[in-house]
Amino acid sequence: MQRIKTILGALAFLYPVIASAQHVFTISTKPGAPVQPTMYGIYFEDINFGADGGLYAEMVENRSFEFPDRLMGWKMFGNVTVNDRQPAFDRNPHYVSLADSGHVEKRTGIENDGFFGMGVKKGMEYDFSVCARLHDASSSQARIRVELVNGNNDIITRQRIAIVGKDWTKYTARLVSNATCPNACMRIFLETATGVDLDHVSLMPADNWHGLRADLVKDLEDLHPGVFRFPGGCIVEGTDLATRYQWKNSVGPAENRPLNENRWNYTFAHRMYPNYFQSYGLGFYEFFLLSEKIGAEPLPILNCGMSCQYQNRDDDPQAHVALADLQPYIDDALDLIEFANGSTDTKWGKLRAEMGHPAPFHLKEIGIGNEQWGKLYPERLAAFVKQIRAKYPKVKICGSAGPSAQGDKFDYGWEQMRKLKVDLVDEHFYMSPDWFLKNANRYDYYPRTGPKVFAGEYASHVKGAGNRLDVAMNNFEAALSEAAFMTGLERNADVVYQATYAPLFAHVKGWQWRPDLIWFDNLSSVRTVNWYVQMLYATHKGTNVLSLTEKGKAVEGEDGLYASAVFDRDSKEYIVKVVNTTAEERKITLHFKGIKRLNAGTVITLHSDDPTSTNSLRHKNRVVPLTSQVETSGNTLTVKVPAKTFAVYQF
Repeated sequence: MQRIKTILGALAFLYPVIASAQHVFTISTKPGAPVQPTMYGIYFEDINFGADGGLYAEMVENRSFEFPDRLMGWKMFGNVTVNDRQPAFDRNPHYVSLADSGHVEKRTGIENDGFFGMGVKKGMEYDFSVCARLHDASSSQARIRVELVNGNNDIITRQRIAIVGKDWTKYTARLVSNATCPNACMRIFLETATGVDLDHVSLMPADNWHGLRADLVKDLEDLHPGVFRFPGGCIVEGTDLATRYQWKNSVGPAENRPLNENRWNYTFAHRMYPNYFQSYGLGFYEFFLLSEKIGAEPLPILNCGMSCQYQNRDDDPQAHVALADLQPYIDDALDLIEFANGSTDTKWGKLRAEMGHPAPFHLKEIGIGNEQWGKLYPERLAAFVKQIRAKYPKVKICGSAGPSAQGDKFDYGWEQMRKLKVDLVDEHFYMSPDWFLKNANRYDYYPRTGPKVFAGEYASHVKGAGNRLDVAMNNFEAALSEAAFMTGLERNADVVYQATYAPLFAHVKGWQWRPDLIWFDNLSSVRTVNWYVQMLYATHKGTNVLSLTEKGKAVEGEDGLYASAVFDRDSKEYIVKVVNTTAEERKITLHFKGIKRLNAGTVITLHSDDPTSTNSLRHKNRVVPLTSQVETSGNTLTVKVPAKTFAVYQF
């Protein structure tokens, strides 16, 4: 009898707490479906000057004089010519010759403004290098002067280099900037009557990481992504097959990686960049290295024998490879797996070792095709699947559901992917905030068997922000809708294998597509509000889904609330994510079923009163997460989630 009174007393104590709350969420503490380590990741494509002029730290544009207009990006004065006789590099054969100006008061030289100027910082060191030789083999020595100059023609720093010998040789110099300047330029003067030949003219910040910009690498590292998709995107397909991304051209010595046209140079009439090319300085080897650095599984995407279907007709035989001619494309996929995972006594594993990484990269998944649709795609993909399965049965294969989130192409794509028994199906959706809110339950009704979902490109697109400043579309409204949608990804981790926000980078002066996760100029970067949403999910993904319900149903938009929960077996923590999309505070009781007591916890909140609020290069911390302590008693607590807030609770 006394035991019954005790239970009734406890219930009486609990009831007012629960009854006073507007909402009661019940969280089962029994671990459910596993959350993949790859669940939240990033997608890289060289759009918005994301590679050359961005993540790739090279500051010299057209450093090897291989643009179709050989001197695009350069200004020349005096006696300068372009040559290709006995080049230093067979796949980048062009170089410049600097000869005597012919007058004591004249100068010969070249000038490069870099990508929207060269950003230099006071006290920072910059590594200059050039492949050079004497133009006249009978000469004994020549000298060049390298300068960094600001917009007022003031010299920031300079070094002189003596060129000796008739053979191509790499020369280096370290320049130390005495000022900060966002738009410096580099000048190279010939200081002797003896002429020189110059190729692969390079300038990089000395703090670069394997040729990548240190601050942008840090932005990626701090995201803690689980998967890293590269190199795209439509860039994989190319406008035509000749300009598709070919990974074998992106490995080996950077000086001899051939130039490729960028798919995005003329795509957008309002943001055309005829000087947009791919040097491949950031290639597949660097992508794999970066994956290791940031702790993400690499996911390379390869061409399936089709060029961009948006830009080509399906019945154009020049646009898509005939099935009978597909083997070289399949070989590219098989050889890539060997490059990533093969022993050093294999052809491509040996190259990986020669480049500095004898250990394998442990590639576990590969994508074939980007956002292809129609019958041409599955009939080509089938040939890839057959041979990859035969040689590398443990490597997961990712296919595509096409460019849209629904419709006939989407349905056909999924039907075919199931028939081919691919492991993952890539879905893309760039939609409005309202769509993201209404589709938080998207995966509740997906079949629980067959291929898993890879949400390979997604972002919430806010309309009406086109004329505002550079990051206007990366506003809080968009980020909050993504946070709400992602509760559905997490809740359905038995179906959703991984997801990657897209695109990743944008130069504030060279963007073509918005929104983007990280914006930058030549001196610094800014983490958007969307970046913080992705980071909070990636750093609190847990290991297993927990059932979270209200009145027996998933919390997916009723009364403007969205929620999901996970358990982390490693930290023994319960993690609850709640998104309040309304304009009013919400009082919520969290009841953890199956345990007696919660540990004291924390709550991280991301909030703004202004849905149009953004982080920018001038105001980097307008919207950032805030952490506070949460006191607990027993297995139930009541919390107040502010209006327009994404909250992450840890116990």
